[in-house]
Amino acid sequence: MADINAPPSPGALRACMSRFVTGVTVVTYADDEGPRGTTMNSFISVSADPPLVLISVARRARCHDRLLNRAFTVNVLGAEQEPLARLFAGAIGASVPRWVSSARVPRLANPLAWVECDPWRTYDGGDHTLVLGRVTRLGHRDGDALTYAWSRFGATAESVTGHEHLI
Repeated sequence: MADINAPPSPGALRACMSRFVTGVTVVTYADDEGPRGTTMNSFISVSADPPLVLISVARRARCHDRLLNRAFTVNVLGAEQEPLARLFAGAIGASVPRWVSSARVPRLANPLAWVECDPWRTYDGGDHTLVLGRVTRLGHRDGDALTYAWSRFGATAESVTGHEHLI
């Protein structure tokens, strides 16, 4: 008989959570070798005062140690930017990133939205590190959003009437 109190396997948790539709971001930062980035969908707004966002970085990810305690930019991707998501997830030759040369922190050119952050706090999150960033600058444009659900990319159309006033 199965132990009903046993925690789910990592695979079962991933399968369950794949039903939750998320946006797709590329988190960018600078290291000694220049601008770097990694695709993430674990990103949320945490606080308006002070302005804070959170990203969740896998401890086994190559970027983990390089990203901690560095300024970073969360680039929210538009539906047409799936090749960038694939590139920064490790696909070879998927796309060539264009960078904003005047940005204080490396930033992709023309994301749907971008949030530049200075490191604020980190917390143990099991096999991830939860990184809170204090927002220093941001921007956005109109367009459809790149999404991720059921382990595949998709898109959601830009809303004609937004709900920004509710937040």
